[in-house]
Amino acid sequence: MNNPDFSYYLTQYFSRYLPGDRGFSVHTIASYRDTFKQFLLYFKEVQRIPPSKITLDLLTGQAVRQFLDYLEAQGKSVSTRNQRLAAIKAFANYLVYDDPAHLLQYQQILKIRAKKCAEPIVSYLSVEGISALLTQPDASTKHGYRDMLLLSLLYDSGARVSEMIQLRIGDIRLAAPCTVLLHGKGNKDRIVPLSDKSARLISNYLQHEKLLAPEFRCRLLFTNPQGNLLTRTGISYILNKYADEVRNTDPGLMPEQFSPHCIRHSKAMHLLQAGVPLIYIRDFLGHTQIKTTEIYAKADSELKRKALSNAYPQLIADANELRHTWKEDSDLIEWLEKLC
Repeated sequence: MNNPDFSYYLTQYFSRYLPGDRGFSVHTIASYRDTFKQFLLYFKEVQRIPPSKITLDLLTGQAVRQFLDYLEAQGKSVSTRNQRLAAIKAFANYLVYDDPAHLLQYQQILKIRAKKCAEPIVSYLSVEGISALLTQPDASTKHGYRDMLLLSLLYDSGARVSEMIQLRIGDIRLAAPCTVLLHGKGNKDRIVPLSDKSARLISNYLQHEKLLAPEFRCRLLFTNPQGNLLTRTGISYILNKYADEVRNTDPGLMPEQFSPHCIRHSKAMHLLQAGVPLIYIRDFLGHTQIKTTEIYAKADSELKRKALSNAYPQLIADANELRHTWKEDSDLIEWLEKLC
């Protein structure tokens, strides 16, 4: 029987519940949408059930497990598999209250556990690497100055790419102390301090572009040559262009795998190495939980080395000193006695 209940609830979920009741961002909703596009394609191509024939009766724990197995068989990572599961479980949790007739089915879906995956590798640049990257744009040209400002703000604010794309002129406070209002995940805003150098770069840019008047406060700070919104792909292209230039002159400063998020990681690592407490870094980056921020502490091998070295600096004898003494003393017993 052709039952429209699945399509009805899915439509309500995306059009009203996620943006209205939960206040999810466009980016998060798009991620959930991609999950269900793949889920529907799985039913159509593997189960031979077109979307118009899918009912809530088919939304079972077994069906979800088979879909997850299918994703892994297609070469998707465990992380991707877990993300898809989280999106489906969120929908099942929504249905628990709106369609209690299938409560047992939804509970079976909610019991499916995420798989453990390897700790994420934090890719970041050294201070020298960031410095080299920021000096690549030709600031004497219009687009070069814009690119230099974009790179500088990404690093100085630790902003996500999505936050930088949405940044408007009115979100920036140029008067001391200079700050920027970032619109983060889940519609959570935060105010981040900016350096005096960033403030001067922004001021010069706005003055040159004649954007200092109050009527431009709602205008986007960064746009493409056509005056439209910059995209993630556009920002990635800009960053990778300058990353390639650094890589050509000094390969050691730039990892092969580089993304805009590497700049955010770099800022976090540099704050940590400067002694800034994790709780402050958490607030600076807009993390909800301190556990998310702790990945930087785990990744900083140099910080670990220094901490261990400072913990017991005098307990281990210097190998060079021992070798020097061994060469000078011909009597082994006498040499051993000197050690005690």
